[in-house]
Amino acid sequence: MPARALAVAALLFNALVFGMLWWPFRALQSQGLHPLWATAIIYVIGLVGLLALLPQAWRGLFRHPLLWLLVLAAGMTNVGFNWSVTVGDVVRAVLLFYLMPAWVVLLAWPLLGERPTTASLLRLVLALGGVVLVLKTPGSPWPLPESLADWLALMGGFCFALTNVLLRKLNHTPEGARMLAMFIGGAVMSSAVATLGLQFGVVPAATLTGTAWLGLALALSLALLAGNLALQFGAARLSASSTSIIMLSEVVVASVSSVLLGTGSLSAQTLAGGALILLASLLAVLPAKGLPNPAL
Repeated sequence: MPARALAVAALLFNALVFGMLWWPFRALQSQGLHPLWATAIIYVIGLVGLLALLPQAWRGLFRHPLLWLLVLAAGMTNVGFNWSVTVGDVVRAVLLFYLMPAWVVLLAWPLLGERPTTASLLRLVLALGGVVLVLKTPGSPWPLPESLADWLALMGGFCFALTNVLLRKLNHTPEGARMLAMFIGGAVMSSAVATLGLQFGVVPAATLTGTAWLGLALALSLALLAGNLALQFGAARLSASSTSIIMLSEVVVASVSSVLLGTGSLSAQTLAGGALILLASLLAVLPAKGLPNPAL
């Protein structure tokens, strides 16, 4: 299979994993484990397994200091996404999270030297228009985030865009080091935010009983390990814009699964806003007429 096809397949697998993440995190929450504590436990398990498989991977973190920014970006991506889809409407949270391709337009300029064009800025405006529709509710005069889940989804999407841009910029670094950075970020940042939230009464302490949750946590850790490996493999080999559009398949997986299981809703206004966000992302990788697509 060609390298590009493998990269696309890897990103599609990652989208499938992350599109279904909301379900196990809600299952763990129902057993007394807040999504941030669950994220910390799951990533610690994955981190131990990764270091057992790649014991020398940590050396890359000291040879390539920019990987520490990846630690922060990947960690806060998990904080934002895992928390938002657990406590909010899944469809709404995922749509706000996937404003990510619009953030890429802004981040790729300083980090990758990809200067935004007029077309990319127009796509940004289109995506922001979609967000306005998603956020605007009948009871609010302005289309502002109305809940913690909204803010978390927007923050997570921005950090996910930063993660993807950094993976592209750091594609010359060892894959094991990039993977390690992402897992350290998931473990450390979720633990730090959970501890801070506990102090302010925002995050409850774990109230687990029995060991039924452990099997689910182990399975989720393996899925995240495979999904993150697929993400860093694919994102390091494709342009930031191509990665963004392929990852939009996660929106379909999360939306369909949540609606079918009764944890998400699709109003006409949400569908219209989501359509604008997705259209802006699709336009990001469509080639200009008569010209090859430089993003592919």
